[in-house]
Amino acid sequence: MKWFFKDLQKYSDTDPFTFDETLDIKSELLTRYADEVIDATTFKINGTAFADRGDVIVDTHIVGKLVVPSSRSLTPVDLPLDFTVEEYYVPSKAAESRYDKDDVVFILGEEDEIDIRSAVIDNVILHIPMHILSPEEKAGKVAMPSGNDWKVLSVDDYENQKAELKTVDPRLAKLKNFFNDQKSN
Repeated sequence: MKWFFKDLQKYSDTDPFTFDETLDIKSELLTRYADEVIDATTFKINGTAFADRGDVIVDTHIVGKLVVPSSRSLTPVDLPLDFTVEEYYVPSKAAESRYDKDDVVFILGEEDEIDIRSAVIDNVILHIPMHILSPEEKAGKVAMPSGNDWKVLSVDDYENQKAELKTVDPRLAKLKNFFNDQKSN
């Protein structure tokens, strides 16, 4: 799904170009992001595109579902996605300065194309959280991963373990100040 920048510049914010499509991006996601995506449904996209001061603004609403690995156990987790993206396409580097540093701005030439399919794929990947757990892991019903001489601790377990290490065996309490005595000599 590609549009020419020049064609989209003909639309205004009062009479925008509208789109409502269903994209099957599963193969691209599995090829490019095999470690992050296990499966994907089709994605429903709709939105508008219009020109403003020679630039093109594309507002896209994206809805679909991914299956991604849990960040703790790698078990498959359903991840519904429903978000909106606003991107700015400008004809020159000089036009980029009109926007805030947080805005998504792409610099294009007069005859360049806007590839909405690639934009959807990139934004879907950007909306995968770094920390995702299965419902069972969130509820604490699954044991933390462990192996030979290692184990994953919860924050509470870590804090308790840290507190235990701070308590000094009463038999060794006098040794706590041993090095302080040597420094004073």
